[in-house]
Amino acid sequence: MDTAHSLEERRAHLRTTLHERGMRMTPQRQLVLDALLVLEHATPEQVCAHVQRATPTVNITTIYRTLELLEGLALVRHTHLGHGAPTYSVHEHQHVHLVCHRCGHVVESPKAVMDQLCGTLRATHGFELDASHLALSGTCQTCSQENP
Repeated sequence: MDTAHSLEERRAHLRTTLHERGMRMTPQRQLVLDALLVLEHATPEQVCAHVQRATPTVNITTIYRTLELLEGLALVRHTHLGHGAPTYSVHEHQHVHLVCHRCGHVVESPKAVMDQLCGTLRATHGFELDASHLALSGTCQTCSQENP
């Protein structure tokens, strides 16, 4: 399947989901969702820069409000990948983000790597960890090899 076809299918799915939740697809919502479909993981500022290429009049406040609304409708999710702004995505997070604190590289690892910790937290504290909303900070393989 080509990327343009896939993008149209994903756009249609998001529009349908929005309508099912009693909302309409405004131009601003479409621009934000399109930016996230293209960028995959992006901060509000990155979304704003992407949107402003097509529509310079859209401001950062509109981006933040739209992201908040879309997250409340479970159409987007955010993750904190570091000390800065959260990153947003339209994709289900079926992975854990491994963030290198030296170079900033992000690796996506399957959620299954957290199964043992999830079980331990559940057994010990009755706590259900949402590992899909998780970023772990450390040092990537490249940086570890450069500076042992």
